[in-house]
Amino acid sequence: MVFSLEFAIETIGLTKRYGRLTAVDKLNLKVKANSIHGFLGPNGAGKTTTIKILVGLLKPSEGIVKIFDQETKGDRPDVRLKIGYMPELPKFPKHLTGYELLDIYGEMYGLTKTTRKEQVPKLLEMIGLKERGRDRIGKYSKGMQQRIGIAQALINEPELVILDEPSLGLDPVGMVEVRELVKGIAKEGITVFLSSHLLFEVEQVCSHVTIIHRGASLVSDTLQNVSNKLSGPTTLQIEVANLSDAVIETVKKLPFVSNVSQDGNMIIVELNTRDDVRSQISQEITKVGGVIVSMSLKGQSLEEAFIELVAKPHGGKAE
Repeated sequence: MVFSLEFAIETIGLTKRYGRLTAVDKLNLKVKANSIHGFLGPNGAGKTTTIKILVGLLKPSEGIVKIFDQETKGDRPDVRLKIGYMPELPKFPKHLTGYELLDIYGEMYGLTKTTRKEQVPKLLEMIGLKERGRDRIGKYSKGMQQRIGIAQALINEPELVILDEPSLGLDPVGMVEVRELVKGIAKEGITVFLSSHLLFEVEQVCSHVTIIHRGASLVSDTLQNVSNKLSGPTTLQIEVANLSDAVIETVKKLPFVSNVSQDGNMIIVELNTRDDVRSQISQEITKVGGVIVSMSLKGQSLEEAFIELVAKPHGGKAE
């Protein structure tokens, strides 16, 4: 099911206003095909509004939306059928079984009875509910309900799956289950666009990430590049017995070291890389007779940097 076009989603100047409130503000978004793209932002950032525009539940005030290079303006069921969608906190009829729910969604998408008989059991097995498919949804745990929600987003074999806060309200075990399920979907060649306010969850599964706040994009790139931009320099604190000038000069000359300062027998080494270079530094210190007592890696976490980023003023855009 691998799609050849470069972008699964592209928005140009996407804007949504409600009177004086700007929920989405000139958002330019590019989601590479065959990627898992995290859509991050605090509650009220405009994530769900953006998603509802992408799937056709809302009309934008301005801007262009393309799905696999096809504009979605107007009634475009051919484009919508490429998308699977799980809304935030999906609510399903409790009297239906998991099998019945998926069968109904399949019928809504126009799947034949024969196709549904093949597709529904396959999806139930994929989400780990093969043995619970005939149980009523009212008896499902929160995690099971999230998983059946993901399954209904896959019933029409979409090329793009949009998941709005799939881990919301789950315990740690449920989060891991959903995370592994998302990875499995991507392995099938399906593009996953995953909205979340949980940065740790996004870090575990996504190859690319866009961070928005007050409806506007703050940063969008590969997860690694965003991590590098946000997290700032990493430092090593190294305690060396009988610290000498030779040790300090040796460390300063290393190509991945941008600055070295001293505090008693401790040297603080600022790095210009996020690679783990502790072994190289240790070897160089030992070569000039230094004895390392302790070494600790210090750096701002991506979570801390994210909080710092969204806390900055951004020109009065609405939540």
